[in-house]
Amino acid sequence: MANTPQAKKRIRRNANRAVINGARVSRIRTFIKAVESALEAGDKTQARDALNKAQPELMRGVSRGVIHKNTASRKFSRLTKRVASLG
Repeated sequence: MANTPQAKKRIRRNANRAVINGARVSRIRTFIKAVESALEAGDKTQARDALNKAQPELMRGVSRGVIHKNTASRKFSRLTKRVASLG
């Protein structure tokens, strides 16, 4: 159990950051799902537009520290390859 004031504050801060970071990761997932749904529909223009919107979100997640740089690069690369293979 936290006894010092700084440890108690750290517990409060960690809880708040977990909520914020969870929302950020969820937002990134939403953008990725938009690309995947466009891919499933077979609509290349819509998939390309969704991919262009998802890329800054992935990089924003990297800069905020919620996902690793290589993870974001891998996801973007795989989505790009799938979009390019359409049509």
